[in-house]
Amino acid sequence: MDWAGKHVLITGATGFIGQHLVRRLAGAGARVQAGSAPDEKPEHIAGLPAGVQSLVFDLRDAGAVRAAVRSSPTQTTPQVIFHLAAVGVTNPTVNPLNALAVNTRGTIHLIEALREQPVKRIVLLGTCHEYGAREASEGLDPFSAYAASKAAAWAFGRMYWRAYNLPIVTVRPFQVYGPGQPEHTLIPAAIRAALAGKDFSMTSGEQERDFIYVEDVVDGLLAAALASSAKGQSLDLGTGQVHTVHYVVEHIWSMTKAQGRIKPGILPYRPGEVMHLVADAEHTTRLIGWQAHVGLEEGLRRTIDWNRRQVHR
Repeated sequence: MDWAGKHVLITGATGFIGQHLVRRLAGAGARVQAGSAPDEKPEHIAGLPAGVQSLVFDLRDAGAVRAAVRSSPTQTTPQVIFHLAAVGVTNPTVNPLNALAVNTRGTIHLIEALREQPVKRIVLLGTCHEYGAREASEGLDPFSAYAASKAAAWAFGRMYWRAYNLPIVTVRPFQVYGPGQPEHTLIPAAIRAALAGKDFSMTSGEQERDFIYVEDVVDGLLAAALASSAKGQSLDLGTGQVHTVHYVVEHIWSMTKAQGRIKPGILPYRPGEVMHLVADAEHTTRLIGWQAHVGLEEGLRRTIDWNRRQVHR
């Protein structure tokens, strides 16, 4: 699809992945509506690309969601919707009722607002943590309120596809990283400590994760929006390869020639920590033709370079 002139709505548009997706689509000439929550920082909204329409609404308010869906200056419904908005993404102690209200009920509000509209695709962003300790082929077993609320949103999306033939697809990114990620998360925190010559306290780092660069995730979202074979499906966005957290931190230290010390074992694992998460990348490739292209070495180099530029601003 040529995205030029296409009407696209992105919820969670000022988040880490959302910012990259907005920039990609705006640069391709799409008519982008960027949704954000009422408590979003004004500077994040102000940082949206020129020509992007900002929409501020609360997913917990069904009326506000309906109004947002119909708020285009041309009074047309978006052709493609990317639903990225969520709470608890990096907060393992998120209140379960809040996660349910925003992540599950908010998804239902959005789908209901779109149910009788001529949309071409609704892409729901899930999470690899819905699998818990299981392999992707073994089904879902969420271990946190955030993951459970996303699994419930997936179930409702699946139901709306079956009951109403809505063109819904769920994508589950794995360990996403890249420029612009919140500083308190693993890779940017390690990079900032390395560049500053500081010690870095961490868990023992034995968790195995499928690290995927954010621009590959954007490619996967766009592919999921286009592929006719994706409707009703659930797709993993990952590389199919795992590295331990400790290995990645050591690699950052090597690439930056950091002077501080890595201090594994200082921090405890989270309650219910899953030790192995890897995407079924082959299934996604078979279904929509997408695969990750940025390897860990290149992705870390780009992310380190971006962080260096931020430090020297």
